[in-house]
Amino acid sequence: MYPFRKAVENRDPGALEALLADDVVFTSPVAFKPYPGKAMTAAILRGVMRVCEDFTYVREIANPDGRDHALVFTATVDGKRLQGCDFLHLDEEGKIDDLTVMVRPLSAAQALAEAMGAQFDRIAREAAGA
Repeated sequence: MYPFRKAVENRDPGALEALLADDVVFTSPVAFKPYPGKAMTAAILRGVMRVCEDFTYVREIANPDGRDHALVFTATVDGKRLQGCDFLHLDEEGKIDDLTVMVRPLSAAQALAEAMGAQFDRIAREAAGA
């Protein structure tokens, strides 16, 4: 089991942050522009943990060199069941330097966008305070 999966399943934000490279880039399923940096990515991941219920990984896929991972998940946001995938790329030191999330269906993506939008002031404060 990939350590990111274990940290998410244990709802351990400290372990998640420790896996991120300083220059990580987070690409959201609901925002046009990617978010750069460890502090912002860690704050976003904490926000996701606050809004997603019943978050469960159902499949883990890795390429042979171990630097790319796809983690398929399900969760519920505001009563909407979603399916998604975390795509991770690791740098040469084994830290996550790219994290892209995709979700479906559209109604669940919209619920996620609304829930995360309501969290965004807190996320920005957390990132600035890091």
